[in-house]
Amino acid sequence: MTELSALGGLFLAAFLAATILPAQSEALLAGLIAGGAAPVMALVAVATVGNVLGSLTTWGLGLGIEHFRHRRWFPVKEEALARARRTYARWGRWTLLLSWVPFIGDPLVLVAGVMRERFYVVLPLLIVAKLGRYLVIAALVPAG
Repeated sequence: MTELSALGGLFLAAFLAATILPAQSEALLAGLIAGGAAPVMALVAVATVGNVLGSLTTWGLGLGIEHFRHRRWFPVKEEALARARRTYARWGRWTLLLSWVPFIGDPLVLVAGVMRERFYVVLPLLIVAKLGRYLVIAALVPAG
């Protein structure tokens, strides 16, 4: 595997993992680090950028999602959206620091969009959350 294909695949996996689509980027990052596919910091940077851009896509969907909420194909159940909205109303923008957590992170980002959280607030919180997670993974996995 070339370094470019490793970085491209990681970017795609990280992007998709931060949307409502099921994907996993942590295991791929760990494997690429262990396999020495690219410099560790390059892998962390690419995973972070992909994951943040995926989350911004989810946030953007949240900005316009209210229009489609009652459609049959709508991907988020009303109960889950209401629960995330209550959590966001209670804890506010700081919930975005949990955007890396499986199953709850993506709905929180979506709700931040629904609640019209501003981009300049969302972006730094997403960067801190996503970068922090990938740095922990990089610290735990021996480089190959």
